[in-house]
Amino acid sequence: MSAIKHHIPDAMLAAYAAGNLPHAFAVVVASHVSLCEQCRVALEAHQAVGGAVLEETVAVAVSSSLKDSIFAQLDASYTPEPVYERNGMFPGPVMEAMKGRAPRWKKLGMGVRQDILSADSNGSVRLLYIPPGQAVPDHSHNGLELTLVLQGSFSDETGRFGVGDLEIADEDLEHTPVADPGDPCICLAATDARLQFRALVPRLLQPLFRI
Repeated sequence: MSAIKHHIPDAMLAAYAAGNLPHAFAVVVASHVSLCEQCRVALEAHQAVGGAVLEETVAVAVSSSLKDSIFAQLDASYTPEPVYERNGMFPGPVMEAMKGRAPRWKKLGMGVRQDILSADSNGSVRLLYIPPGQAVPDHSHNGLELTLVLQGSFSDETGRFGVGDLEIADEDLEHTPVADPGDPCICLAATDARLQFRALVPRLLQPLFRI
């Protein structure tokens, strides 16, 4: 894997560690962390600080025996979710979102395909398959969009993004991502609002494709 150049902002890592990110964004952050040693170390630091604060708060609020009883009850009631390991280009968090299955690609046109992994009122997360040299139609954003490269690479007005790189786009960015030559670009993308396409045809097809 090439060196990762585009990382998760510290504030977003802190929100993820605190459990305050919407599910769609949390899947992307977890996937990046599984690929990026730098962000994994930073996340562990946030988690260590949060754990220390929790221990101190519990120690002040209740007696030692009651604290032990509470943690024992939590352990007894916890049912772990299945643990999914990396499968080829797909990190464990992506395999978890797919429930261990292979991608179910649906055509969007011009060779571009997608697989919507989850969608609700808080946002959506999907896999995108973009052939080499193909562009995603020019668009801006009504909210936040996180895009993590799993295979290949793409370039836009802000630079080039390779495997493991994370692009964060907001309302201030209008761009036209283009898959670079070589392998097809496969990305994990999460949004909390519909994109704003400039061209008429993408706008007409947007409700059908749920982008």
